[in-house]
Formats: sequence, C-alpha cells, structure tokens
Amino acid sequence: QTLRENLPVRVEKWQYFAAITAFHLFEWYEGSRFCGRCGHKTIHSETERCMICPQCGNHIYPKIVPAVIVGVTNNDKLLVTRYARRPIGYDALVAGFTEIGETVEETVAREVKEETGLNVKNIRYYKSQPWGMVSDVLMGFYCDVDGDDTVHLDGELGQALWLTADRIKGQPDDMSLTNEMMMYFKKQHLKGATV
Repeated sequence: QTLRENLPVRVEKWQYFAAITAFHLFEWYEGSRFCGRCGHKTIHSETERCMICPQCGNHIYPKIVPAVIVGVTNNDKLLVTRYARRPIGYDALVAGFTEIGETVEETVAREVKEETGLNVKNIRYYKSQPWGMVSDVLMGFYCDVDGDDTVHLDGELGQALWLTADRIKGQPDDMSLTNEMMMYFKKQHLKGATV
C-alpha cells in the first residue's frame, strides 16, 4: 500500500503535500533541538526558518536532499524500471541523488549510466516536486538514449524495459512525480506528440 492509501480518509493532493511538508518540518525540528557543533540547546529564529545556537551562533536550516527522476526515451518508447531490493509492485523510472559538486544534469547522465549502462543526450527539465517524507526535492527530467539502447542492469534495478505508450501503466497512487512523468509521456505519445 502507498502512504496515501494508509491514510484514514481520502485526501486531496494539496492536503497530502501539506501533511508530508509538516512531517518534513517535524523531523527537522526534532533533529535540530541541539547544536551539532557544540551540543547546546537551540532556539527558533524569529526572522527565518532556522534553528540558532545561542552558544556558538550556528544556524541550522532544514535538510533538503536533491534527487532526480529520469524519463529515458527512445523515440516512441520510455524506459520503465523496477528496483531489485524494493518490494514495490509497480513501474518506476530511473532515479538517484545528486552528489556533492555535481549538477543535476550530470546526476541524470550518471544515474542512467550506473543503473542501466545507457548513455543519454538532450537532457531537458520537466518539473520538480517536494517529497518531504524523506527530505527530498525531486527534479524530473526527460532525456534521449544516445547510441546503443541495450540495457545492462547494475544490480540496483531488477528490471528495465522499453515500453511503448500503450503498454505504460500508472502507479496506484497519483501523487508522485514519477507517475506524472510516465502518464505525461503516455498521453503525449498516444496523441502523436513528444515530450
């Protein structure tokens, strides 16, 4: 079951994201009650979303982890994946975290190469989404396979398949950027357009 399915009542998308943003802030406040530099109790800033150590002056901001969701295209096909060690029973896209000193575009190319062995080109930004359950900000990109489209799995993925639009199935929960990107690809290609 998805997080949304576990909620006691059906909620609207904005309510869902308000709830996970509140959870993100709760986790940050709970983990920032004491200074990581000197151990002193922190206080709330009166001017910004920040915890301040009155002892050493350390400012502690909410943790936001940049990650990418990647729709790799091959003309009329989209690469859909399933992770090997996650018991998620539906399709996803290539995804991963941005490393220190790396642009998000470099993250796209690296994650696709690491997980599938594919090279990519024409990296284009789609949109972003906060994912407060795990402190992420997800950035969605589409890109085209560059050269050989033979997938070589690295062990992180259990499956990666090139699917035409008519074979793409949505996730059971319509909240994720991944699901939106798969459905956008499907909708565009079924009407003869591209992403």
